[in-house]
Amino acid sequence: VQLQASGGGSVQIGGSLGLSCAGSGRTFSGGYMGWGRQAPGKERVFVAAITWSGGRTYYSDSVKGRFTISRDNAKNTVYLQMNSLKPDDTAVYYCAAGGSVATVLRALTTETFDGVDYWGKGTQVTVSS
Repeated sequence: VQLQASGGGSVQIGGSLGLSCAGSGRTFSGGYMGWGRQAPGKERVFVAAITWSGGRTYYSDSVKGRFTISRDNAKNTVYLQMNSLKPDDTAVYYCAAGGSVATVLRALTTETFDGVDYWGKGTQVTVSS
């Protein structure tokens, strides 16, 4: 399984950025794709997920209302639109995927990255004043 993320970069406080991630090697029907992030000196955490069937979305409290996750099943691609960015959003963002929606829900509620099956190389997002 390969997850290739693109996007990211630097933006000022309150700005917007978009990330995308193309998955290859398998499809994730019945499972999820999503995004985690790791800020400097902190553990990696899951922040947003979308189920491949039905398109249900889930977010951590830290990004709810500001980030929007979406997917294109035909392209096996997931997107993350990030608005109203804050300095606390500065992190390396990782595309992730797996077969168990229950696992990612636990990760979101416990603010961890535990149990994630696959993740790709990260992409840096920097929010500054």
